[in-house]
Amino acid sequence: MTLKNSFDPAVAEQRCGAYRRRILEISQQVTALHMAGAYSCTELVDAAYNGFMRRDADGSSPDTFLISKGHGCMIQYVILEDLGVLSREDLDRYCTADGQLGCHPDYGVPGIEASTGSLGHGLSMTVGMAYAERIRKTDGQVFAVLSDGELQEGSTWEALMMASSLCLTNLVALIDNNDFQSLGRTSETHPSFYPLAEKFESFGWEVGETDGHDSGAIYEAVTARSGDKPFALIGATTKGKGVSYMENIPMWHYRSPNKEEYEQAMRELGGAE
Repeated sequence: MTLKNSFDPAVAEQRCGAYRRRILEISQQVTALHMAGAYSCTELVDAAYNGFMRRDADGSSPDTFLISKGHGCMIQYVILEDLGVLSREDLDRYCTADGQLGCHPDYGVPGIEASTGSLGHGLSMTVGMAYAERIRKTDGQVFAVLSDGELQEGSTWEALMMASSLCLTNLVALIDNNDFQSLGRTSETHPSFYPLAEKFESFGWEVGETDGHDSGAIYEAVTARSGDKPFALIGATTKGKGVSYMENIPMWHYRSPNKEEYEQAMRELGGAE
């Protein structure tokens, strides 16, 4: 029997804090990693795994998750560790020669549905996955997390158009709208993107907008969708969320904290040094 997750926003807030601290711990094992981009989508990915995706008694799910912004995979890794799909040893070997986890997710790793990181491909893959669920006549739902930066890729807009043309009501896109693309602001490089909601709606999607760090609001917005169209939730997020010296600072796109920065970040994230 497929079970639904119970989702408590207060518990989700505590869980997301623990996930950020775990990523911070791993940052001390490597010279650099994509922390800030993982922190900006923490609540979105948590809601997908621990709120929207259903679980069978054996822990498997009829639903599918894909992180299109592959550089944000640290949050996916630590959640998969929490769910028992990956082991602590797997994460301790992150980006090492004898490990299986790289700085972008690779197909074949437990819990990873496709290799991502070359931005702009993920939504197209999830369109195919959602369409396959329909062909199989299942009730499988497909969830994708996209960055606002990858909306610059034409393939993303082709996928948006195809999803609405196929009326893929089982597809949910969660947009990590942190206003950054690597080292610059998307609102400065592509101001014509905005407002994003109108763009998605013009392509035939149902759209919601919310604070991308408010777990309760994320859950409510997605579960209240009409289900008549593919759904996109545009989450207003902060790159590096939770650590004052990282928030909206471009150099933290790919960087590990030094000892003093680590200790400050751990304090700010509610952990013991």
